[in-house]
Amino acid sequence: MRETATILIVDDTESNIDILVELLGDEYDVIVAMSGERGIKIANTKKIDLILLDIVMPDMDGFETCKNLKNNEETKHIPVIFITAKTDEESIEHGYDVGGIDYVTKPFKLKELRAKVKTQIQLKFFIQHLEYISSYDQMTGIYNRRKFFEMSEKLFNAKKEDIFAVMIDIDNFKDINDKYGHPDGDKVIKAGTKTISNLLDSHSVFGRLGGEEFAIICANTSFSEVEKKVELLRAEVEKLEVIADNSDVIRFTVSCGFSKLTPDIYKIDELLKHADTALYKAKENGKNKVMFRN
Repeated sequence: MRETATILIVDDTESNIDILVELLGDEYDVIVAMSGERGIKIANTKKIDLILLDIVMPDMDGFETCKNLKNNEETKHIPVIFITAKTDEESIEHGYDVGGIDYVTKPFKLKELRAKVKTQIQLKFFIQHLEYISSYDQMTGIYNRRKFFEMSEKLFNAKKEDIFAVMIDIDNFKDINDKYGHPDGDKVIKAGTKTISNLLDSHSVFGRLGGEEFAIICANTSFSEVEKKVELLRAEVEKLEVIADNSDVIRFTVSCGFSKLTPDIYKIDELLKHADTALYKAKENGKNKVMFRN
């Protein structure tokens, strides 16, 4: 079930706010700000799906407020509908130029207002859905290969110190699929990725590269912390029990290899390749192990 959309109304006139709340409050969660500055602050701290923004306000007018919103990485994607008594082409054109997506005129026309708000809310949810399915692995909910590399490149290019790559592979996964079938194999993948995700902090990038192979990029941490974390996730996966469709208990393990960014590594692919070499060593040395390679 889709969550109720949240609309931020930014207007310095109480009568306008009262009308808008009455017209929209039964269908949406409505938050009110009576100045551009306050509206910007709310948009930066709360999850806002749409902003209804008055043009004529003291101190900071709607055009300036919108420009501030669109220049901020946290708020630039929130659609803005201008509220205006101005119907001249110059004002309307300027509203679009600063980032507005539509406008409604005063006095408000009920059907027009609701239709324009509904259209922009539906469009925002549709875009969010497209972004989700293009960025996340549908089975596990973690980053897919494309999004993983996109996010990893951002960390890598930021040139932060102490960047590590971790490669993870489910041991003997083909045997699990052959014995129990792909639906139970999917259960194993889901259980493993959920356990790993719960052990990672919000700054780590975790993705499924394909099949039973996964990768993590960690930044601003020490060798000992990464080693301890990877060993922990290996141990926690080993404890898992997945119930197969035939009621068998499936236990499984993972092998892990990790590497650290050094001055002679210039691409994220090289860092991951080193981690993959360490993973291969872990497999060669009996599996269910953690190995490191510079």
